[in-house]
Amino acid sequence: MNGRISDNAGILVMLIAVQSLCAAFFLWDVIEDIRPGGMASLTNLHIAVEAAAALALVSAIVFETRYLMRLMQRKAHLESQVSIAAGAFHEIMLAHFDAWGLTPSENDVALFAIKGLPIAEIARLRGSAEGTVKSQLNAVYRKAGVSGRGGLLGVLIDELVAGPLVEAGRET
Repeated sequence: MNGRISDNAGILVMLIAVQSLCAAFFLWDVIEDIRPGGMASLTNLHIAVEAAAALALVSAIVFETRYLMRLMQRKAHLESQVSIAAGAFHEIMLAHFDAWGLTPSENDVALFAIKGLPIAEIARLRGSAEGTVKSQLNAVYRKAGVSGRGGLLGVLIDELVAGPLVEAGRET
């Protein structure tokens, strides 16, 4: 999704650039139309409408540029918040693993299980038998006091959502 947002921003920048070129042409045309008669030329309905359209286009470009900048700032803020949440989740997970007294192998298996990998894939990644992985997962569930993956993930997420991710008074 991040790539899609960047692509959309690139498209918007290109559209703004094209609109800017069009606005420059229209403004140049209005100036050329006004030059022979001066500002009195604006009494000509055609020139007045052309000038108003050119100014409206310039106003739209300014608005679009400001709006795009706000969207990009918001995106950066949200990415920062996701990074904070991911770091907090990782810290919570490691703290629980330590508190439960998981072995290094159980840590790995628990991490892969939390990521949603099937037992066969965990076994392949660890170079273990599926039976070994099942046994290690059962040890993790027993030590965590849960009955399965959902319970394991629930314990970790409960702590994550129990408290704020940022200090009070900071914008979220």
